[in-house]
Amino acid sequence: MKKVWRFIAYVCVTILVVGGTGGIGYMSTMQESMSVYDKPVPASIQNVQAPAYDSNKPTVAVMLANEVTEVFDFLVPYEMFSMTGSYNVYAAAPDKNVKSLTGGLDIVPHYTFDELDQLTGKGPDIIVIPFMPILDEAKYKPVRDWIRKHSGKETTLLSICNGAENLADTGVLDGKSAATHWGDISRLEKKYTEVTWKRDQRYVADGNLVSSAGLTSGIDATLYVISRQMGEPTAKKVAKEMNYPSYHFVQHPQMEPFTAGLSDVVYILNNAFQWSKKKDGILLYNGADELMLSSAFDTYGASGTTTTITVSSKRDPVVTRHGLNLVARYQIADAPKLDRMIFVGPNVKTVAAGDIQNWTENGGGAEQLYLHTDSPERFAMEPAFEDLARQEDILTAKFAAKRLEYRATGHFKLEGAPFSYEAFGIPIGVSMLSLFVLYLADRRFLRRKNISK
Repeated sequence: MKKVWRFIAYVCVTILVVGGTGGIGYMSTMQESMSVYDKPVPASIQNVQAPAYDSNKPTVAVMLANEVTEVFDFLVPYEMFSMTGSYNVYAAAPDKNVKSLTGGLDIVPHYTFDELDQLTGKGPDIIVIPFMPILDEAKYKPVRDWIRKHSGKETTLLSICNGAENLADTGVLDGKSAATHWGDISRLEKKYTEVTWKRDQRYVADGNLVSSAGLTSGIDATLYVISRQMGEPTAKKVAKEMNYPSYHFVQHPQMEPFTAGLSDVVYILNNAFQWSKKKDGILLYNGADELMLSSAFDTYGASGTTTTITVSSKRDPVVTRHGLNLVARYQIADAPKLDRMIFVGPNVKTVAAGDIQNWTENGGGAEQLYLHTDSPERFAMEPAFEDLARQEDILTAKFAAKRLEYRATGHFKLEGAPFSYEAFGIPIGVSMLSLFVLYLADRRFLRRKNISK
């Protein structure tokens, strides 16, 4: 009987040790991915320019929270509405301080919520609601209040991915149907019982409320809104310019829902036990494409394997293709030691020639990756999935596509190690070490004590 209890004790202690070390690693990774801007603020952000306002066009506000906002949910709808040329599109936040997206991309808002209401005279026609984790109630309250203020039928509220939770939090989804990310829908079904959560649709339109499922489903929802307001030819034109391969979901949003599977454990293990994370710099330059930037931050930075770090040639804000003002956390002269520098965009060698030369001459010996130059005709995420498989492993890249709810898996080919030897090997090693230490302690103290009796 003593042997049975000893075995149980060994197992329980080993689980606690492995779980504890993994939990610390997981929390550290999550905190890093949601880090907020903590550098000296450039004086030049006081003079950033917003895209021109045209009172004859409807206005789209893409929200930013005081703490952190999901990078894909924000960047991609912003770019898509801007690409039409038919909307005023602005980044709006509670105040004009630098705001952070997941993965460490930082943005200066164009307007505060109040300023945008004053500019339009009535508020936006469309409000895009990315996922904004509710971490601090006092800091989050202005976001909730502004959504509620503009929840009337005259305003289209478009939630992207888990932005549905931000929408449900206001109460405006009660009695309505909605979609959200497959990984969180069970939790939200229990938390917001008055909402009918749809598991098998890429997006759900219910009156003036449109909600999308996970991440790339937000492309379908955004194209749906554009098609309803500006016509299907405009929506198809945007999809074609993005090289988006799944327009059929815009017309028919039904899908086979994703569910959690055993292979998904790679995501947890990567976050918990990838202790030697790679450091990838992402060059910010004037004219950078928003979707291309998102393909780097939301593929590498959200994989649990890589820390993404923004670098630019100057401290002044960098202006993207459609007028977002980005602030890099490092300049080339003071960038930390990096494993790689990633250059995004098919035309980066031309558009950012001076910045690339500056990096090559002054940025150290990090490997250079041109993520999109060899595949300008492909959807931006696909080259990133393929590179992630080569850099890490196939299982990690497959989960990245699943997390992003990217369905066109036949458009890319993954080659690399079958799984992460580090992410799986470390917990096994920790288990073996803890068992060995327990065995030694058992022999040294407990069994010797029993013998002495």
